[in-house]
Amino acid sequence: MNTAQEIQTKTVEARGIKFSIIEDKQEVARAYLYIMHNELHQKPFGLLEDVYVDENYRGLGWGTKLVQQVITIAQEQNCYKLIAMSRKSRPRVHQLYEKLGFESRGFEFRIDL
Repeated sequence: MNTAQEIQTKTVEARGIKFSIIEDKQEVARAYLYIMHNELHQKPFGLLEDVYVDENYRGLGWGTKLVQQVITIAQEQNCYKLIAMSRKSRPRVHQLYEKLGFESRGFEFRIDL
């Protein structure tokens, strides 16, 4: 008996929104929101990625403003959840996310390709 199954693929569209803070014509802070769909939920979910504030501008609340704006837009886009990832070595980022209502829910696994 042959039990191997063929794996089928289907392209699923996602879209991204970049949020930036510009100071003296230079980007000093950014974040990305990716809005995606899957077949388990009718509403989309959001992925918060690449939150960055230049070292010279940290501690001014700009990371907080960026993430708050991402949360607002994810809500406006009818996302049922927003996922944020962060390296273990970034406890200040973890504190920011928790302050803004995120909960630690598991692990991120990664393979660099």
